[in-house]
Amino acid sequence: MNYLDFSNFTIVQYIVIFFVLIIAVIGARLYYVWYTRIRPRMPSTDSDWNTDCEFQSTAKIEGNHVTFSKIRDFNWRTTRDRDERWDDNVRFDLREIKDVWFIVDHFHKIHGLAHTFLTIEFNDGRCISISFEARRVKGERYHPWKGLWRSYELYLLIGYERDLLGLRTNARGNRDYLFRAVTPPGKDRQLVLAIAQKMNQLNQNAEWYHSLFTTCNTSIVKVVNEITPGRIPFVWRNFLPGYTPKAAFKLGLIEDWGGLEKTLEIARVDQLAKDWDGKSDYSEFIRSLMPASSIDKN
Repeated sequence: MNYLDFSNFTIVQYIVIFFVLIIAVIGARLYYVWYTRIRPRMPSTDSDWNTDCEFQSTAKIEGNHVTFSKIRDFNWRTTRDRDERWDDNVRFDLREIKDVWFIVDHFHKIHGLAHTFLTIEFNDGRCISISFEARRVKGERYHPWKGLWRSYELYLLIGYERDLLGLRTNARGNRDYLFRAVTPPGKDRQLVLAIAQKMNQLNQNAEWYHSLFTTCNTSIVKVVNEITPGRIPFVWRNFLPGYTPKAAFKLGLIEDWGGLEKTLEIARVDQLAKDWDGKSDYSEFIRSLMPASSIDKN
C-alpha cells in the first residue's frame, strides 16, 4: 500500500492543502446550517408587517373586469413622512387598457442594482403600478444578502403610480426610466389577469423572495413567459435589472424612440418629476414630453 509522503511536499502544497481543508469545513458548516435552520423555514402570510407592505392585495375577476382590494395610495413627502391610505373595491375594465409601461429604478450607485416594475395605464387616465418586492416585518430593512437565505416573503404590491414611482423619483431622489412596452394584441389583458391570479395565490400561500432567482425582475419575466412562452429569453441581464433596458430594446420589448440613447434620454422621468407641483396628475405630468404610441392596438 502506498502512503502519501508529506515529507516531500513544498510549502506551497501545504498552503493549498490547508486552504482546501478550510473551504471544506466552511462548506460543511454552510450545508449544515442550510438544512437544519434555513431550509425548514416556512413563509408566512400573517406577520407584523411594515405599514408599506401591510396588506397583500386581492383581485376579483369577472370576465373583462377586475376589482382590486388594497391598492396602496400613499402620499410621500419624504421616505419617513407620508400619508397612508389603502383603496378597496377599485374596478378596471381590461378592454380599456391604453399602455403597459416598464419602469427601471436605479436605487444604487452600482448600475446593475435596480428595481423594475410595471404600470398599467387605462384610457380614463388611471395608472396603477405593480411591483414584486421583498415583504418586511416592522423594523426590518431589505438587504440583498439576507434575501438569499429565506428572510423575506415575496410580496406583490399594487398601488397608484403616483405612490410607487413618486416615492422613488421625489422622496428618494433615484434615477428612474419609464419605457412604453410593446405588447402583442390581447397580451396586455392576459398580463393583468395573470398578475391578479398571482396576487390571490400569494394571499393564500406565501412564497419566499430570493435575491437572485425570485426577484422583482425575474418574477416579471416569469409572468410574461407564462403568457407568451419564450417572449423574454434567459439572459444574464435578468439578474442585474439595471442593464435590462438595453436587452429590452434589442428584443423589441420596449418602443424605439430614436435609437437606444435617445430612448433612454426621453424615458428618464426623475428629473422632470421633481418639478411636479404635487396637485396635478403625476402620471400625466411625467409623460408630457413622451411620444404617442406608434402601435395600433385595435
